[in-house]
Amino acid sequence: MRYPLYITFILFALNSNYATAQQGTVEIYENEKLTELLKLKTMLSKENKLSDGFTIQLYYGELKQANTIIRDYQKSQSVWKASIEYETPNYKVWVGNFVTRLEADRALMEIQKKFPNAFVFKPDRRN
Repeated sequence: MRYPLYITFILFALNSNYATAQQGTVEIYENEKLTELLKLKTMLSKENKLSDGFTIQLYYGELKQANTIIRDYQKSQSVWKASIEYETPNYKVWVGNFVTRLEADRALMEIQKKFPNAFVFKPDRRN
């Protein structure tokens, strides 16, 4: 009873070898816009503009103080990227972009040692 199974397997193996032995050339034409879009997507991903994750806010208020806060943060922590975001009429200091709330909470525990008023939130990134 096993002979038909062996014969089927041998025929399949011979057929797959024949299929992979064929030669030919493939030409790919790539639109220049596609390359630009991929670079833009990579940049936005690095800046965490595409993610729908969690962020930590250190400060909300005037630009001068926001600059001071971000400098203090960068001196004490360099694990997570910090940025200053503007929302009329205030500036915010945001840190990181975390996929899960658990990741954000773990980072928050470290950040609150230096910035006790920091908190986790989920920003609206539709803008």
